Order: sequence, then C-alpha cells, then structure tokens
Amino acid sequence: MPRAVGELAAELPISRPAVSQHLKVLKDAGLVTDRTAGTRRVYRLNPAGVAALRDQLDAFWNRALDGYQDVIEQQNEEQP
Repeated sequence: MPRAVGELAAELPISRPAVSQHLKVLKDAGLVTDRTAGTRRVYRLNPAGVAALRDQLDAFWNRALDGYQDVIEQQNEEQP
C-alpha cells in the first residue's frame, strides 16, 4: 500500500527524518519508488526490485548451504 513519509513515521519508533533517510537508501537500491502527490511524496514497494533482492538472497543461501553440505560430506568421508 503506498504511503507518505508521515504515515510511515507514525507507525515506526524512529523520527520522520530518519524514515526519509531510510526511504532514500531503499529508493537508491531500487526497492521502493515514489511519486509526488501535492506536497507529499508517496512511496511504494518496487516489485521488480524486491524480486531481484529475493533472487540474490536465494542464490546467496543456496551457495552457503551447498558449501556447508560439501564440508559435512567431506568430514563424513574422512572419518573411519
């Protein structure tokens, strides 16, 4: 659901300026988009950016789990 900074800040335990700073980082990373609505900026998740992040996290964890499995299998082969 699209929300303005003030709406987001009202639900979070951080200040409005801190919310704005976080949104800027998320926007720069392609995870949110914004549009102007009068004097407010309204932010929403960018589905393509979130999907790309999910793909990266899935790839990272798959590599980590594969590496862990390799280590365990190697240890099992080395045990008499």
